[in-house]
Amino acid sequence: MLLTFVIVYLLISLALGLYGATKVNNSSDFVNAGRHLPLWVVVAMVFATWFGAETVLGIPGTFVDENLGGTISDPFGASFCLFFFALLFVRPLYRKNLLTIGDFYRQRFGIQVEVSVSLAIAATYIGWVSAQVTALGLVLNVLTQGEISMATGIIIGGTVVVIYTLFGGMWSVAITTTLQMFIIVIGLFWIAVLVSDLTGGVAPVYHHADAAGKLSFWPEMNWYSVISFIAGFLTMAIGSLPQQDTFQRANAARSEGIAVKGLLMGGLFYLLFAAVPIFLAYSAFIVDPELSQSVSANDPQLVLPSFINQYMPLYAQVIFFGALISVILSTASGALLAPAVTLSENVIRPLSKTSNFSDKQLLWLMRISVFLFGMVVVIYALWSLEQETSIHHMVESAYKITLVVGLVPLFTGIYWKHANNTGAIISIVSGLVVWLPIELAFPESTLPPHFYGFFAAIFGMVIGSLVGKKYSLTRNSVKPIGQ
Repeated sequence: MLLTFVIVYLLISLALGLYGATKVNNSSDFVNAGRHLPLWVVVAMVFATWFGAETVLGIPGTFVDENLGGTISDPFGASFCLFFFALLFVRPLYRKNLLTIGDFYRQRFGIQVEVSVSLAIAATYIGWVSAQVTALGLVLNVLTQGEISMATGIIIGGTVVVIYTLFGGMWSVAITTTLQMFIIVIGLFWIAVLVSDLTGGVAPVYHHADAAGKLSFWPEMNWYSVISFIAGFLTMAIGSLPQQDTFQRANAARSEGIAVKGLLMGGLFYLLFAAVPIFLAYSAFIVDPELSQSVSANDPQLVLPSFINQYMPLYAQVIFFGALISVILSTASGALLAPAVTLSENVIRPLSKTSNFSDKQLLWLMRISVFLFGMVVVIYALWSLEQETSIHHMVESAYKITLVVGLVPLFTGIYWKHANNTGAIISIVSGLVVWLPIELAFPESTLPPHFYGFFAAIFGMVIGSLVGKKYSLTRNSVKPIGQ
């Protein structure tokens, strides 16, 4: 019966997504919903997109396995990313009336930078979307008590997400995530009330976690711990700034004021509400310590769904898994649309011999990209399943490349008038040349390898821009004889 409810919910989500396709008349509708969305829809999209599988399964799993400090990258870093983007980037980017964030790199630095950074941005989404379809596979596996394997569940989940994102684009994302946000909030709060009846309230859970050292947040006062803590925060907080999905939600707003407020409110809501799954997962250690320890030893991500299956009545299970699937679908759809749009507009189109696509051709190119990227995501998710990569780690690792490649050109392109094409190219090349060898040779270095690449990118931008400016001035000052 529980599986039947889940299947019905998947079908309803699919129907809503296909309804969104009826509102798509051009590429702007597909990418930005025609820039018509009000504040409450923008907040819903921001919250529902970031409140993904890692928030319900990955973050509680990390908390159970480590402590509160282990979640510094997400939700803390992720929330501050939304704050930073709202305060630093929304207004200057919104006023440019861009289709994608990659368009900014083309306008400011040229096609080479546009293509390079857009490829890096698209690559980050492979891990993020794969984490969502992996979570769908996990849910179907748990609900069928193993009859649907994780691999089969990943393929089913990936298919559903691809279909309704393929046709409706941002309109499908807006319609489905608005519904899904209400299901997430109401569902998880209701479950929290039911669980608190079993634990005797919130206070016993808090005191138990405190006694076990799980509420420790700040790192130990040694070089390695402090650097790892700061790096974990900054990788998400600033590494995920040059992302199409965040830009897309802001750019779909009716005005730049709504865009700023929507991201600030969505980020705050996400930070506060991420505490609910942590509370639910840790409550399992009070209600049934033996079961929780056993499940946690095998896979901490399974503590919460196993606890719900074991101790909650059927209607509560329906609510929880409905909310969980809402979480996954809302994140997966938005995260799948972003790289497909970026690849179409900022990689395939500039490199094509026929770059002058009609709007209809561009729309179909985006839809084809959604399908192909969806296939890549499913394949990567199946490979990660073999490698036993955690959902939280898949998401946390996704933003290294944009920290190295995309952030410096974005920030300096807006706030430093001397930044130029030469500096941007040298920044990208120097960041990659420094980061990749260290990542391969010393992945566990005290300062994470991607930060060496980030500092190299800053140095490359400064030196390249100043040298490029000097060369440009010298070249322009030399006139042919006789003039």
